[in-house]
Amino acid sequence: MIESPGQAPRDVDQFALTEPVSANTAIRSFFYGGTRNIISMSFGALPSPPFPKIPGASLRRPPRRRRPDNEPHKNEPAVNNRIRATRVLVIDDEGNKLGEFMTDDAIELAHSRGLDLIEVAPNARPPVCRLGDYGRMKYEKKKKDTAARKNQAVVSIKEVKIRPKTDVHDYQVKLKHARRFLENGDKVKVTVRFRGREMAHRDIGYQRCQELAEEVADLAEIETRPSMEGRQMSMILAPKKAKG
Repeated sequence: MIESPGQAPRDVDQFALTEPVSANTAIRSFFYGGTRNIISMSFGALPSPPFPKIPGASLRRPPRRRRPDNEPHKNEPAVNNRIRATRVLVIDDEGNKLGEFMTDDAIELAHSRGLDLIEVAPNARPPVCRLGDYGRMKYEKKKKDTAARKNQAVVSIKEVKIRPKTDVHDYQVKLKHARRFLENGDKVKVTVRFRGREMAHRDIGYQRCQELAEEVADLAEIETRPSMEGRQMSMILAPKKAKG
């Protein structure tokens, strides 16, 4: 046994070579594994340094937080057990104020009447809740939204492009297209493109826009007057509304 001041006694046998190491083996171990392989071959496998253990610590990644099943969707009102407030102001299905209730008591009251407790004003203090049939309310809302989409008029804008020097035949073709678009209920954007020295004769482009607007005056009216946008002039024609 070897003893040194301030250290525990050590056994001499732990420093004994496990097997003789040649010079070539030592060089190969140094280049491929570093000095640790040489020491390992001479003195046996070295233990890994112990890491300090922290109580309650874990090296695993914490699980991803999932939204609870009772958490309401951002576009839907909180209903029954999804209401987070402890006290709420309750209104019955006929609009009568019943007063403040604990949320659990208000839910029991709604269930006793065969209804749901629906949060209608979550930012009020206390939040305002209404007794009602949530399933029926969702159905009526969906039905109303569908009807609104059907009645919504979809207007598209068609474009007709001409030049200051467009000949008569091409102009008549463009005019025919513009009349067809207006008859279908679409708006028409008339675009006059200028090239090179044509930019010095913008008045010609303005005249072409006015001529086309007069040709379709029975179907449309000018919504946007001719105006320059870079190297082109544009005007928008809108169909006339039917007189009822």
